[in-house]
Amino acid sequence: MISIRRYATMSNATVNNLGELHGLLARTLAETLQSGEATPAHLNVVRQFLRDNNIECFGTNNEDIKSLVEELPFEESARPN
Repeated sequence: MISIRRYATMSNATVNNLGELHGLLARTLAETLQSGEATPAHLNVVRQFLRDNNIECFGTNNEDIKSLVEELPFEESARPN
């Protein structure tokens, strides 16, 4: 979501256009991931998009992350609960 305060000099049309572009990018990235055809470059764009939008995932709340953590080659004592 675009902060209105940060871009107070933009017209509502511009803010709406940027919001629409943001949504289109998010949907396109999701479709690329779901297609199974994402390259390492795509994954990096997704990672940065999530980071830029302050999206975080904690493994304790996400089964996919839990599964990934279980496959990592760490000793059991070093794994988070």
